[in-house]
Amino acid sequence: MYIPEIETRSPGEIKSYQESRLPGLLQYLKDNSPFYSELFKKHRIDIKEIKRLEDLTRIPVTTKDDLQQRNDDFLCVDRKKIVDFVTTSGTLGEPVTFAMTDKDLDRLAYNEYISFSCADATDEDVYQLMLTLDKRFMAGIAYYLGLRKLGAGIVRVGPGLQKLQFQSIERFKPTGLVTVPSFIPKLIEYAEENGIDYKNSSIKKAVCIGEAIRNPDFSLNTLGKKIKDKWDIKLYSTYASTEMGTAFTECSEGRGGHHHPEMIIVEFLNDNDEPVGEGEAGEVTITTLGVEAMPLLRFKTGDICHHHTEPCACGRNTIRLGPVIGRKKHMIKYKGTTLYPPALYDVLHEIDCIENYVIEVYTGTLGTDEILIKAGCRSVPPGKEKAIKDHFRSKLRVAPEIKFYNPAEIMKMLFPETSRKPVKFIDKRTNSL
Repeated sequence: MYIPEIETRSPGEIKSYQESRLPGLLQYLKDNSPFYSELFKKHRIDIKEIKRLEDLTRIPVTTKDDLQQRNDDFLCVDRKKIVDFVTTSGTLGEPVTFAMTDKDLDRLAYNEYISFSCADATDEDVYQLMLTLDKRFMAGIAYYLGLRKLGAGIVRVGPGLQKLQFQSIERFKPTGLVTVPSFIPKLIEYAEENGIDYKNSSIKKAVCIGEAIRNPDFSLNTLGKKIKDKWDIKLYSTYASTEMGTAFTECSEGRGGHHHPEMIIVEFLNDNDEPVGEGEAGEVTITTLGVEAMPLLRFKTGDICHHHTEPCACGRNTIRLGPVIGRKKHMIKYKGTTLYPPALYDVLHEIDCIENYVIEVYTGTLGTDEILIKAGCRSVPPGKEKAIKDHFRSKLRVAPEIKFYNPAEIMKMLFPETSRKPVKFIDKRTNSL
């Protein structure tokens, strides 16, 4: 297992290291970024006065709206240096294009190399990639490049296709999966229906992307338990985004995703853009290090997390991120209760007859948030709707409206033609946050 030396240093040394890189980043942005050079001028920011991480609070945050409205003004290099174009998924609005140079791809490969190493991967492993490498998706190419740098074997199967997944497992004997965790129960169901002895396969672990498998206290949530109860493989959670080009990945301790201080500076801010304490939930706000084409400064990701600073038993002393509580713009005020979609997902994963689902939020006739759950069920026993609503009330104190559909219909809703990952949450509010 490879651990970069900086990750084992004291918190003070890690902070000093990041502060030593700050002046170079600010000068680069001033010289090359139309957006940030204008921002420094407009707010009369003398970058020479920004010496400590605490000084970053003098600089206004960057938002997703900035990226969407002025996408090209973030580019710091001549277009002839760009070797790859990726786009965000557009979950919180119109997709944003990110250009990458050859140096940026090398940085991406290094990030995933140290991230997979964090998740106990070695050059003796073979990973089956159950995600797309096309459709301008950064994650797919990132995992591929990182595993290649690590020296591990790679089986590129893509999403879905349970039959092909098990044919590949049988043929190539991968030791690990890289997948959206909610796909694993579908794999298990397929194996059980087709007499496949998945428990004695070569698979020993899974790097879980895009969805939480843990509660804020790091215990497994409903989805994580559902997987482990059926298939006793090691689960590693990871959190990343296109904008940061960096991942926070769990080690074997399973106590949150580790920060890689070589890659980004991270802050946790409240609605007033002020730092929050360790016990408070804050919006993950990042400043990229080592990005050439489109570096970001104090970019608010929209993701709400807790952070933890105590040293980890694995030997790393870096900040750890808890699971994403929700996205700021996805917050729902429903009948006096504040909810985030992951809380709804967790309850739905406990209901055996629901195979898949889509959650729609819309503005009701009184101007308030309303929730409609479209649930995929092959059959709905009498009284099941009431039982489901009672279950929601017991967990969340409120019961959203629910309608039942054939699972095949829900699959079409989950995967629109241009989608790279499941679209489980649809925001139709006219006054959305």
